[in-house]
Amino acid sequence: MAVTTVAQFAAQLNRPAAALLEQLQSAGVAKQSLDDALTESDKERLLEFLRSSHGTAGAERKKITLTRKSTTEIKQADASGKARTIQVEVRKKRTFVKRDDAPAGSDAVPGPTAEELDLQRREEEASAQAEAIRKQEAELAEARRVREEAERAAREAAEAAAKAAAEAAAKAAAEAAEAAARAAAEAAAAKAAGTPPAPEPAPAPVEPPKPVEPPKPVLRVVKAADKAAEDAAKSEDLARRRKAAEAEAAAIRAMMAAPKKAMVAKPPEPPKPDPNKEAIKGTIHKPTAKPGAPAPAGAGTAKPGDKKQVKSEKLSSSWADDAAKKRAALKTRGDAGGNRPGWRAPRGGARRGERDGGGGSYTPTPEAQIQEVHVPETISVADLAHKMSVKASEVIKQLMKLGQMVTINQQLDQETAMIVVEEMGHKAFAAKLDDPEAFTEEETAAHAAAEAVTRPPVVTVMGHVDHGKTSLLDYIRRARVAAGEAGGITQHIGAYHVETPRGMITFLDTPGHAAFTAMRARGAKATDIVILVVAADDGVMPQTKEAIAHAKAAGVPIVVAMNKIDKPDANIERLKSELVAEGVVPEDFGGDSPFVPVSAKVGTGIDTLLEQVLLQAEVLELKAPIDAGGRGLVVEAKLDKGRGPVATVLVQSGTLKKGDVVLAGSSYGRVRAMLDEDGKPTDSAGPSIPVEIQGLTEVPQAGDEFMVLTDERRAREIATFRQGKYRDVKLAKQQAAKLENMFEQMGESSAQTLSLIVKADVQGSQEALAQSLVKLSTPEVKVQIVHGAVGGISESDINLAIASKAVIIGFNTRADAGARKLAENNGVDIRYYNIIYDAVDDVKAAMTGMLAPEQREEIIGTAEIRTVFVASKIGTVAGCMVTAGQVTRNARFRLLRDNVVIYTGEIESLKRMKDDVREVKEGFECGIKLKNYNDIKEGDQLEVFEVKEVARTL
Repeated sequence: MAVTTVAQFAAQLNRPAAALLEQLQSAGVAKQSLDDALTESDKERLLEFLRSSHGTAGAERKKITLTRKSTTEIKQADASGKARTIQVEVRKKRTFVKRDDAPAGSDAVPGPTAEELDLQRREEEASAQAEAIRKQEAELAEARRVREEAERAAREAAEAAAKAAAEAAAKAAAEAAEAAARAAAEAAAAKAAGTPPAPEPAPAPVEPPKPVEPPKPVLRVVKAADKAAEDAAKSEDLARRRKAAEAEAAAIRAMMAAPKKAMVAKPPEPPKPDPNKEAIKGTIHKPTAKPGAPAPAGAGTAKPGDKKQVKSEKLSSSWADDAAKKRAALKTRGDAGGNRPGWRAPRGGARRGERDGGGGSYTPTPEAQIQEVHVPETISVADLAHKMSVKASEVIKQLMKLGQMVTINQQLDQETAMIVVEEMGHKAFAAKLDDPEAFTEEETAAHAAAEAVTRPPVVTVMGHVDHGKTSLLDYIRRARVAAGEAGGITQHIGAYHVETPRGMITFLDTPGHAAFTAMRARGAKATDIVILVVAADDGVMPQTKEAIAHAKAAGVPIVVAMNKIDKPDANIERLKSELVAEGVVPEDFGGDSPFVPVSAKVGTGIDTLLEQVLLQAEVLELKAPIDAGGRGLVVEAKLDKGRGPVATVLVQSGTLKKGDVVLAGSSYGRVRAMLDEDGKPTDSAGPSIPVEIQGLTEVPQAGDEFMVLTDERRAREIATFRQGKYRDVKLAKQQAAKLENMFEQMGESSAQTLSLIVKADVQGSQEALAQSLVKLSTPEVKVQIVHGAVGGISESDINLAIASKAVIIGFNTRADAGARKLAENNGVDIRYYNIIYDAVDDVKAAMTGMLAPEQREEIIGTAEIRTVFVASKIGTVAGCMVTAGQVTRNARFRLLRDNVVIYTGEIESLKRMKDDVREVKEGFECGIKLKNYNDIKEGDQLEVFEVKEVARTL
């Protein structure tokens, strides 16, 4: 039975999980976290609690509670001109109780009528409106106080400046008067002494000091008087609105407190006869009055005191109340603005009095809508504006402020787009479009809700090549798999499930060749237990060490199968010591890895090996849900000519069914057919079951994870997005490689390139072969994989080989008739292989032939210069004695003086007596003419050598 948690129950009820947890605790159900399980009795207790709290415990609902919360924003500017936002939140909660009709003679009080409930609602709204206006008045008073303090500080600063200027002027005047008095005293003293006073220069007119003007205060855009007037008008408007709201609330409270009138039911009045009934004869027109008869009531011209009768006028309606409020407000504003009663403002604009700064100049701004924008990795400006519900020009303007000039169709990266969203006041979230979990909440919830049951273990057989992995599996499966493989070695990942007396086990057989490193890594990733097969007569080999590293990296237990114990040269103790050196310790030595001696040829120890595997599975407690969509791993994939893309998948959880929509990496499709490892059709596959599926749009990559989706359109969108992403990443890597290796490639322009096109039968083999061939590259000869894919060789592959001058390698594939004819006509080389090391060896040999030959120097003889002859027509000739070896005419030489090389060149001519000779042997004299060199002396040595070319190998 499926277990329902608090979080899942909240999702079913479409309610917040925290609120549901509080209600459960209030109902007496002790649940502490969202992962606690809920039983049926807990749900019934919660239901009883909710019914009793809401008055629905009986058969009929008698009590209902309504809660409403509204939030508004008011923007107000303070003294500095900065806008402030005030949030006003109004919470309302009403409980309506339907009381039973009181029986005759009882004192039961009847419940509130609809009119009373409406009055109560109106009174609460008026009170809330008065409270909001009161808060606005407080904010306005605070702003006025701040502005007055700023003005008073400015006024005090101006007065202090004026006082300082006056003091400076008085001091200057006193100094001038003192100077004048001193001059007069000096003149009087000179006159008394009898010396004629010197003519005094005309005193310069003393100008009165100019009064220093006090610094003018900085004028704001809005004058203080205008600001005060505006604040006063705003205060009056708020006070008027508050008084009106309070009066309305008081009137409603008085109306509710007034005693109710007793309603007496009156018998219905009999219908009055219609005097004009005779006048209605098959016509829809009103009956006309007879000549001389009085006009009926309501007909003709209305009386001055009458008004139009509305049928719904006497009903209690919030619409009628709102209309009355609007009429009263318009009338009040009309009287305050000096307009005539009943004057209506023109449509689309305000009255002139309000524009000129009347009492109604304050208009609150509408509430801003904050959007939650999910930004993908790349998004255009137009799409980003659409997500924020704004014009594209606003987004472009914001980007221009940030220093970016963009167009409406330009693509933005995720980081830039999120910054723009935040700057425009919205909330930005990074959308993970390439993550299927972001769009598969239903599948994830189904996996979490499904009950997990015990599943079979997935066992991977790993080890060195030719150590008996496939033979061991053959004995278990009673089949001959290795006999059908080329060269007797496994070159694919094989997936099988076997029914044993102790339970079912799923086996993955990985190849042991050095080229299949990626396959072994994938096998270790998808496995629960690793069987490490090691030959007792061979010991630990390189691929054995690699398999141990993969198993430890995946964190899975290892069961060692010591194979070939029936051979005479088997040494188990030496094998154990080698494995201990690699970190695999047997249980006999205190480790955690069981060591089982087996023989895949005669079947010794097979039962013990299976028992150890199942024992490890019991310790791991492997479980997976069954009643959910299938999820797992793509083990192998290939392109079949008749069936199209075929993928071998391992279901790890859930159930994969025929007809499901599958998303595997960048490919998707609906499962058209499903086969087991024996080629028999099946309709479903549970956890730990390998199957072969058909129906994908393209061949997936080996190692991709697959999952079942309910929506094919969503699967197509995710696959298309991944294809574009992989393409962008690939192009980016190629471009980065070009930029980084530009100078290196410029220096290696002389290096040769061997272009190859690799076509294989399955994805894993193609990947392994391509990696092995690329590793053969040397600084002089590089291997370039122009194209690699699965399937047969087609004409498009031949055309690509013609354009790139490449060699086509077909691994377990063949070319069709059209491709063969096209290749023969254009001289394209096609090589077929079914063993991977044969292909590697041939490519290595071809690269060896492309290597430039190595040049080696070989000394063939030495000669000593005994005499130097100088001829006018010939030049300088050295008379030499060959001391060792021989001297040939076309050889090269080194001139040694005091055992130091001073020149290297070629021999121009060689003579014996007067005859030209080709060579002179040891012990003979000869004359040697050196090419383009004459600086020789007696006693110099000539070292003669030849340059030979030697073929190189990789």
